[in-house]
Amino acid sequence: MKTIITYGTFDLFHFGHVRLFKRLKKLGDKLIVGVSTDEFNALKGKAAFFNFQQRQEIVAACKYVDEVIAENDWRQKRNDIIRLNADIFAIGDDWKGKFDDLSDICNVFYLERTQQISTTEIKNNLANRVIPDPISHPVSANIA
Repeated sequence: MKTIITYGTFDLFHFGHVRLFKRLKKLGDKLIVGVSTDEFNALKGKAAFFNFQQRQEIVAACKYVDEVIAENDWRQKRNDIIRLNADIFAIGDDWKGKFDDLSDICNVFYLERTQQISTTEIKNNLANRVIPDPISHPVSANIA
């Protein structure tokens, strides 16, 4: 059995997150997702709309995710990979090169981010009351 592990905040869960999990799941048999705790996000200077327990529940409900763990700090990735017997560590390509040091214990992949969507963009649009145009954001037009 091939196990994949990834990490993130996963706030304001959207189709980009779903597509990421779907692509990750295709790499193996079991997908483990580390969700950043509120305390860890504070250390990173990030604030999430949903608290850790809510984000953990949302991520766990995604059909591609097999297990959710708490991400408490930067250093735990190596220990998690070993402890959970992960074969692949994968994360968005905005982190390209940052986790190459893990390649001595597993395969490391950087996946292209889903275009036309990000949690930051959603937050900015909501703050500015911008409603995406279905022509320039065709995927959102299919959401009921």
